[in-house]
Amino acid sequence: MYALFEDAGKFLTGRILSEAESSAQIELESGKRLKAKSANILLKFEKPTPSMLMAEATALSATMELDLAWEFAPEDEFSFQELAQEYFSDNATLAQQTAALISLFQAPHYFRRSGKGKFKKASADVLQQALAAIDKKKLIQQQIETWALALGEGSCPEPIAAQLYKILFKPDKNAAEYKAVVEASRATHLAPLALLQKAGAITSAYEFHWQRFLFDNFPKGIGFPSLEAPLIKDALPKSTAQAYSIDDSQTTEIDDALSVQGLGTEEVIVGIHIAAPALALTPGHAIDHIARQRLSTVYMPGNKITMLPDHVVQSYTLQEGRDCPAVSLYLRVNETTFEILGSETRLESVFIAANLRHDLLDDVVTEAWLANPATKLPAGKDIPHMPHAQLAFLYRLAQHRKAQREVVRGKPENFNRPDYNFRVNTQKDQAPKGDESVEISQRHRGAPLDLMVAEAMILANSTWGQWLSDLGVPGIYRSQASLLPGVKVRMGTKALPHAGIGVPCYAWSTSPLRRYTDLVNQWQIIACAQHGNTAALAAPFKPKDVDLFSIISGFEAAYSSYNGYQSSMERFWTLQYLQQNAIVEVEATIFKSFEGEPPIARADNLPLVLPVTGSGNLPRGTRVLLRISGIDNISLDVHGQFIEVLQDAATLTGDITAQSQQDDDDETPAGPLAIAVDVDEVTTPEVPQP
Repeated sequence: MYALFEDAGKFLTGRILSEAESSAQIELESGKRLKAKSANILLKFEKPTPSMLMAEATALSATMELDLAWEFAPEDEFSFQELAQEYFSDNATLAQQTAALISLFQAPHYFRRSGKGKFKKASADVLQQALAAIDKKKLIQQQIETWALALGEGSCPEPIAAQLYKILFKPDKNAAEYKAVVEASRATHLAPLALLQKAGAITSAYEFHWQRFLFDNFPKGIGFPSLEAPLIKDALPKSTAQAYSIDDSQTTEIDDALSVQGLGTEEVIVGIHIAAPALALTPGHAIDHIARQRLSTVYMPGNKITMLPDHVVQSYTLQEGRDCPAVSLYLRVNETTFEILGSETRLESVFIAANLRHDLLDDVVTEAWLANPATKLPAGKDIPHMPHAQLAFLYRLAQHRKAQREVVRGKPENFNRPDYNFRVNTQKDQAPKGDESVEISQRHRGAPLDLMVAEAMILANSTWGQWLSDLGVPGIYRSQASLLPGVKVRMGTKALPHAGIGVPCYAWSTSPLRRYTDLVNQWQIIACAQHGNTAALAAPFKPKDVDLFSIISGFEAAYSSYNGYQSSMERFWTLQYLQQNAIVEVEATIFKSFEGEPPIARADNLPLVLPVTGSGNLPRGTRVLLRISGIDNISLDVHGQFIEVLQDAATLTGDITAQSQQDDDDETPAGPLAIAVDVDEVTTPEVPQP
């Protein structure tokens, strides 16, 4: 005796070995034995053999017209045998009965199960909807095939072009556009990115990177609503100081300026003046909502996305030639020893005498000129209007502060690596398109002007951070527990030491026009200046305010993304520079080595990190000559083919080696661009369930 039974949604046949009241032991033709519940046994038969029965029934079921079967089916509940009798004949054969069973199971839109071998036909309305859905799926599949064919032939359909970044990075894997890309990629054996480039969906590498960044971070665009910059309500006292800012030529958000008074009196007053948008803006203001959404200005060569609208920035920026609202930190400094004798914070109006630009002045404001203003200048350079004596004092103070911090750090800060300035030659007030010429120049970290500003900002951020802590007013701090490898800088609300900088606490407060954390801290500092010991009661953010933790979390994510994009675009323009200037060889220094992998080198005179092929295991510190190859402006990948060793690995002191290693830990060359399209993903076709 044979049986046809259901097991895990499949029809199986086999010989009945034994039967009990509620089950049967059945042997399949393969020899495998199964225990089948009696409720799942649908047919018992003597002949034909199971294989012959299923072959005949399967062929018959393929010929059955489901519309006709639905018409023939009784209105009430019915069995598959009854349907076979209605569809085929009153004397339906075993094969015909089995064919009816197969068809019923495979057409849940026509029939639904209602018991052992029992079914009910769908209502006319339900059937119409189901058939319409099936037709729609067929049309979608046809559309997918049409789009995939077009992609394979080198043409990108408009719907796919419109959803390019969603398909690549945040796809709906059930969407027809995504499926078409996958299908075309499989058919052409091209990687999705290469496929889309060939099809013309990606025509500009620069635009690709730009639009990808906007897709991830500014899905609603980068425009601002029309908002008025509020005025400062209270009149501010006028400072006696004349302040000078020091920034790059392209900086419009001028947050900070410095002043020096009392030279020659043994007690010098150093002023650190910070733009004061927090005197006008309040938490919850419409402009505050914008700033909190963006959290920081995004910088990139030739362009930027500001945290605040331009007209708002211009209302509070420290523009030369005018009195500007400021939060000022005044430090009383011994002129000889540089000891800090005391500090005071004032809310005031400060006259900005000049906006100095370090990229134009670094070769003028040198150590030699600061020591002797009669120093001969580089050809074609003139001394602009700037205070020599004040700058000289600020430089000596900066050197002293840096040395003090290095004692706390336990090791010196090293500025062996230069910073780089990028100048993208765009049309005035126009964003880059990616094909502009680019100039790259070096700016050595620790240059006099750079050091003055850096040390002044560290002093302000640490002084104000400590003041907030002393008054019990919460702030947003950056801390680092130690300089041990792997110990990262963290953000939090506690005034903890920052080992990397060498200060007891550090609260970003000096860039309120371009960092939201600084704006938050400025609100808190203003409360301290206005209310003193009762500031904790008046400050906008209270101790353990959950809003602060939310701001920190959002800022860290945004800041990381923005910095990553800035690094990517600096690399993009560096690759453009190589191509525009036909540079095929570069000198570089190995700074990372991996067992079994190519070492990583840093170009000596360009902001470029790249893997070195064909060099073997060269030690860290080896200078090499490389041939540039494999530039890819989409993945931002480039390789350096080893030519020769220029200089054996330098002998480095332990401290410097450790410091350099720590600085290099997170620096790696670009790799393949990670996309979310998975052409190897196995898709399971939809199977109608009975």
